[in-house]
Amino acid sequence: QYGGNMKDITELYRQFCESKGIYYQLDDNVRPYDNTTLFCPAGMQQFKGKFKSDETGTQANIQSCIRLNDLEEIGDGTHFLYFDMIGLFSFRTMQLQTAVDFWMEFVEDVLEIKVDYVTIHPDKMKDWKSLYDNYDVEVRSEEECKWTDGDIGGYCTEFFKDDVEIGNIVNPLGTCIDAGFGLQRLSMFVNGSNEETREEILIQACEKLLHSGYYPSNKEQGYVFRKLLRELYRLGSEWDNEHYLKEKKRQDKVVENYNRNKDKPKFKDKSNEWWFDTMGIDIDFIKSLED
Repeated sequence: QYGGNMKDITELYRQFCESKGIYYQLDDNVRPYDNTTLFCPAGMQQFKGKFKSDETGTQANIQSCIRLNDLEEIGDGTHFLYFDMIGLFSFRTMQLQTAVDFWMEFVEDVLEIKVDYVTIHPDKMKDWKSLYDNYDVEVRSEEECKWTDGDIGGYCTEFFKDDVEIGNIVNPLGTCIDAGFGLQRLSMFVNGSNEETREEILIQACEKLLHSGYYPSNKEQGYVFRKLLRELYRLGSEWDNEHYLKEKKRQDKVVENYNRNKDKPKFKDKSNEWWFDTMGIDIDFIKSLED
């Protein structure tokens, strides 16, 4: 039985994989495995080479990830800037039916989450619908059941609970398995709805960046870190962290400088671009503080 927190789900997944004879690893930082992204966006990133090689085998992991495209949606209970992906990867070894059985057993029997329905692409409905013949689950046709990272991809089947996608199984190249289930989304149904605020989610992401060896700066990952700190400042956060407090002090001076100069005749007609290029002041950000 699960004990009621994400750590327990992590441990249950490790035990479940080991009971199946599948190697498991925990990758708890968000550093990318190649130069195509600033942060690791998915558990499969480190396995790209294996998908395209002649290598065989199966392994599992839980990978910490950050997806910046979710930034505007965080705080709705289902989108997390930082999240952990529970993954299963097989290279020309595991059959698709075995992967479906693996996840139905883990989600429904181990975590006791009843899957409401699954989706399959129309092109694969004839061949794949029978994958769920042994389960009490609705199978729906869905045109969007294809996945690619721009380099590797394939048809997929997706799992839903309360109209929330909790995970999917991709069939890259038609010969491999790339399955990913969101740890935080699974935890919603094991432990109850996630009620973390936008501020709390931003702080978690910042803490994960620190854990992964990143610090605020003016470029690449450090620039993203600083952007998150600025958003915390906009929210009026009182986070007691040295990097945030330093950024808070810096932003206080920027706002003070703007308010002191904005009404002076020589500054009145200056454009937003001028303020940013000359004074280092982001007018749109300043105005967002007033909203």
